[in-house]
Amino acid sequence: MGKAKVPRQLKDNEAKAVARTIRVSPQKLNLVVAMIRGKRVGVALADLAFSRKRIAGTVKKTLESAIANAENNHDLDIDSLIVAEAYVGKSVVVKRFHVRGRGRASRIERPFSHLTIIVREVTEKVEAA
Repeated sequence: MGKAKVPRQLKDNEAKAVARTIRVSPQKLNLVVAMIRGKRVGVALADLAFSRKRIAGTVKKTLESAIANAENNHDLDIDSLIVAEAYVGKSVVVKRFHVRGRGRASRIERPFSHLTIIVREVTEKVEAA
């Protein structure tokens, strides 16, 4: 006996990669993720490679992981992949104190984020539309 197998939540032409507890605020991460939404994976990788944002390297690694999952686990053609979904979620917020003058203290919050990227294989007919 054991637990029943959970049905796959993605479609057959999709693959997913998740990066958890990334040390950046969700707002800053979403700026980078918005650059690649809906683009072909080759164009998205090029955009991330030449981005000046610090977190672009982590987003690029996650996108490469999604591409590898599509190729190795789901037998999808990597030349016809697009970034179907890319979204950011909040994670923990680490709280610290910074000592100030006259015996006071200021609060410092260090937010973390989650990143999910879903790539989808498209046919040529869908791409033209």
